[in-house]
Amino acid sequence: FRTQFGGGKTSGFALIYDTLDYAKKFEPKYRLCRNRACFSLIIWTLRQILEANGLGEKGRTGRKQRKERKNRMKKVRGTKKAKVGAASGKK
Repeated sequence: FRTQFGGGKTSGFALIYDTLDYAKKFEPKYRLCRNRACFSLIIWTLRQILEANGLGEKGRTGRKQRKERKNRMKKVRGTKKAKVGAASGKK
C-alpha cells in the first residue's frame, strides 16, 4: 500500500484467488512462503528427508527434567557426571 502525502488517500495492489489450491498453482514459491502457504509443505519435506536418513524425531525430555539433571550434574565432579546424567530416572 502507498499512502498519499497528507493522508486521506491510500492505493494498493492485491492478488486474490478463489481457493488456496489456485494460489498454490499460480503463485511463485517465494511468494507462497512469504504468506506461509507452503510452510507446511516445507516442514513435511524436511521430515521425510530426516526419516529417510534415520534421523527422525527423538523423544525429548521435559524442561523440568533437563534442569534437574543439569543441577544434579553440577554437584559431582569428573567422570561421575556421566553416571548421574544416565541414571536420572532411578529413584
